[in-house]
Amino acid sequence: DGATRMKQLIEDLLTYSRTTTRGCPAGVVDTRNSLSLALRNLEAAIIDSGAEVDCGPLPTVLADGGQIVQVFQNLVANAIKFRNPGVPPRVHIEARRAPDNPRQWQFRVADNGIGIDPKYFDRVFVIFQRLHTRQEYPGTGIGLALCQRIVERHKGRIWIESEPGRGAAFLFTLPEVDPEKGEP
Repeated sequence: DGATRMKQLIEDLLTYSRTTTRGCPAGVVDTRNSLSLALRNLEAAIIDSGAEVDCGPLPTVLADGGQIVQVFQNLVANAIKFRNPGVPPRVHIEARRAPDNPRQWQFRVADNGIGIDPKYFDRVFVIFQRLHTRQEYPGTGIGLALCQRIVERHKGRIWIESEPGRGAAFLFTLPEVDPEKGEP
């Protein structure tokens, strides 16, 4: 068990460290396709947990498509993992123009899980910071730090809206694609 955890930790650290050095150049990314790939990667967890995932219309953005898959995959996986006992996870993903920057899209990944106390909002994005023991919820403590690193690489930001026991919503922004140039 220890060797398996160590192997996962090393793989996660490599992914985290390569986010900026080995990321692909930004291109036009259909985020609906990115979400579909993430959900396909999580298919077993979705089926096992009885999760329902739905989404509204999602835009095209300028980004590294593989990294956007990782963001969706980490956020949906967390929604499935941090669920209320005996309650099937419900995840809703939507996007709209960012109210503070019309040249960006604001995504929202919301769940009906255990929620997060606002005093821990900053802590959850710090690598290796965990709010629960590994026995309660497995993982390496890198997933949200990776999401933040990816979003910031794309000149966006990520934050949380939540209350304990009332679910969590992770919001993040990504640049729009100029429809005439295919650029931000």
